[in-house]
Formats: sequence, C-alpha cells, structure tokens
Amino acid sequence: MFPHRYAAPMWSLFRIVVGFLFMCHGLATVFGVLGGNRGTGEALEAGTWPGWYAGVIQLVCGILVLAGLGTRPAAILASGSMAYAYFTVHQPEALMPIQNGGVTPALYAWSLLMIAVLGAGPWSLDALIARRRGAAEPVGADRGELAATRR
Repeated sequence: MFPHRYAAPMWSLFRIVVGFLFMCHGLATVFGVLGGNRGTGEALEAGTWPGWYAGVIQLVCGILVLAGLGTRPAAILASGSMAYAYFTVHQPEALMPIQNGGVTPALYAWSLLMIAVLGAGPWSLDALIARRRGAAEPVGADRGELAATRR
C-alpha cells in the first residue's frame, strides 16, 4: 500500500496535523479560545443546535484523531459531521466549494474519511495498543506497508 519507506511516518504526521487543526475548531467553538466561534472571540452557547454539538464533535474527535486512539470511529463521525455541514450550510449557496465558502468542511470531510479508511498509522496509540497486545501489524497497515517501513 505504502511503498516508500517514509510513507507510514508521513501518514501519521498527516493524521496528527488534521486532528490538531480539527481540535482547534472545536476549542474555538466550545470554549471561545483561538479567536472564538467564527472569529467572534466568544464560545457558542452550550446546547445550541447544531453549532455547539458540531464543536463538541470537533473537539473530541480532533483529540482522538490527533492521539490516534479509536481513530477510525472518531474519523468517521468527524467526516460525517463535516459532510453534514457542507451540504446543509454551504452547498445551498452554490454548487462548488470555492463559490460557497465550503472548502474547509469539504477538505476535512475527505481527509477524515481517508484517515478512517487507511487507519492511524504507526505513530498512534492504536498502534501502540496493538503492539502491546501482540498483534503482528500496526493498525491501518498491510504486509506491504510493514515491509516498506522496515527497510
């Protein structure tokens, strides 16, 4: 799957960066830090539908994806929430993401879906847990990837 020897570590770095950025959106929405919700400097009121719940998903799933713990379910939930945001908030304005301001949710939806499909990679808590349990392969790896990363 990943023939280059640096591909597996780079995949882990990609997952870490996506998780961190996604978590930052959640922090801004839920706690009002990092510029707050949509740059207002404030958090959304707790329980506000759907924004506050989306912020909680961004925060929790972002932390899980960043750490590589329960990565696949967290990434599926996060990807779905971004697809929902794109199709309910942005797509009614115009067809293309560049026209409707939906580039960020579209990129998050596809990036997180890719993480869900390919797994966490070798630098993750999922892989650490798998190694401690005696599993032969890290989460998200196939035999070709392992052979390529050990060269």
